[in-house]
Amino acid sequence: MAGAIASRMSFSSLKRKQPKTFTVRIATMDAEMEFSCEVKWKGKDLFDLVCRTLGLRETWFFGLQYTIKDTVAWLKMDKKVLDHDVPTEEPKTFHFLAKFYPENAEEELVQEITQHLFFLQVKKQILDEKIYCPPEASVLLASYAVQAKYGDYDPNVHKRGFLAQEELLPKRVINLYQMTPEMWEERITAWYAEHRGRARDEAEMEYLKIAQDLEMYGVNYFAIRNKKGTELLLGVDALGLHIYDPDNRLTPKISFPWNEIRNISYSDKEFTIKPLDKKIDVFKFNSSKLRVNKLILQLCIGNHDLFMRRRKADSLEVQQMKAQAREEKARKQMERQRLAREKQMREEAERTRDELERRLMQLKEEATMASEALMRSEETADLLAEKAQITEEEAKLLAQKAAEAEQEMQRIKATAIRTEEEKRLMEQKVLEAEMLALKMAEESERRAKEADQLKQDLQEARESERRAKQKLLEITSKSSYTQSMNSSTTALPTDLPSFNLISESLSFDFKDTDMKRLSMEIEKEKVEYMEKSKHLQEQLNELKTEIEALKLKERETALDILHNENASRGNSKHNTIKKVS
Repeated sequence: MAGAIASRMSFSSLKRKQPKTFTVRIATMDAEMEFSCEVKWKGKDLFDLVCRTLGLRETWFFGLQYTIKDTVAWLKMDKKVLDHDVPTEEPKTFHFLAKFYPENAEEELVQEITQHLFFLQVKKQILDEKIYCPPEASVLLASYAVQAKYGDYDPNVHKRGFLAQEELLPKRVINLYQMTPEMWEERITAWYAEHRGRARDEAEMEYLKIAQDLEMYGVNYFAIRNKKGTELLLGVDALGLHIYDPDNRLTPKISFPWNEIRNISYSDKEFTIKPLDKKIDVFKFNSSKLRVNKLILQLCIGNHDLFMRRRKADSLEVQQMKAQAREEKARKQMERQRLAREKQMREEAERTRDELERRLMQLKEEATMASEALMRSEETADLLAEKAQITEEEAKLLAQKAAEAEQEMQRIKATAIRTEEEKRLMEQKVLEAEMLALKMAEESERRAKEADQLKQDLQEARESERRAKQKLLEITSKSSYTQSMNSSTTALPTDLPSFNLISESLSFDFKDTDMKRLSMEIEKEKVEYMEKSKHLQEQLNELKTEIEALKLKERETALDILHNENASRGNSKHNTIKKVS
């Protein structure tokens, strides 16, 4: 009895010691994960767990987003997860997304996983038309997306129709032109073929470098009213605060760069922006919901902190990350060069092998033809020899008949014919016998000449047979030499591993000279990028001109019209900020 009570008590104490948990589902841009969380966990505990799972160190750009009452909210780091207004049912779903955007993606995004998550998020926003992208830029971005997914263009693999199931362009762009899917694919593929040699991370970075110049990139919009009650839009991004007309989200009416703002505050539903320049009036506005006000303040504080952080020296952690990223980039670049050399050597070996195989087939065909010619020559020689033998026998037979006729003539001459008639008949027979003998002699002579001619033809046929055999012997010797060359050539790839070992030993040895050389290459790439930018703009203008004739003007959206007006005037979000500064 006492033992049973003790066991129940120990079980109860064990049950009390086990922490209570709940299930959370985290959705990233390309995967979903589930975690078991303790009830006492704060937002930071869950966020850190997700970042560790992804191997992400640039955590300051990201957050865990959820939706409550049709309003977007972000999980607070210092607040318990269950204290947020999240649904009660499990698993509780959060979206791991970029909350803050960099000013310059190439300089700020260090890790490859960070670049990849930004690429997926920005691409989705462009395709969902949350970021406006002009048609010609949409085609260029699509070509980089294809390069990131499929690698280098290969016409033997990437045949017509291979992009049929891909979502690459906003529906607005597709509907704006009288162009078939095949026509769009043709233009995307033309640019895709020019990106040969770019790895996935490089193609994704090129995508972000183009996308970050779009007017709506990284901007969070909120509906507000000014003191007069006029409806406006507030835009919060990495550069500052922007005020827009509700019908024009591309070009702000006025902008407040972060370095020009002295203070931001809100009371209840009223926000106040105080510029550093006291001559500029304080800007006040109201939003509709308290929850939205809190979100605006969060974004303002986070973007302002990152704005100031970019203008200071990198922390030790960031310096280490950038050094590791440079080493990793150098290692990958050397690895790509090694693979490119091996691929080139393999392709050359295959081309040489194909050429030798083609030559071998050609020699085999020539040998076959020579053998057939030799057989025909041998058959002709045999026929000529047989015909010569027959002719010789016929000549002998004619000679024998001629001799018999001569004997008969002598016998007739010796026979005395007493009567005149017999004598006349005898003379006639003698004359006929003489004529027959003469003909026989001529025929015998002709047959003898024909036999001599046949012997001469037989001799020439045997000479032809000798020459054909000599040519066949030469071709056979060439064929054996080609086969030996082929075997030595196809053995080339077996030598490659030794080359690999040398390359691999180099690829993991990062000396100061290597890093200096890499730095010089990076500077050279920057200069080349500036030159390519001009070429890129010319290509974009060329494509725009090419497809302009196919545009359906009546399908242009308000943003299309605004973008064209801004482009003609040279207006942009960045120009507005420069004017304010």
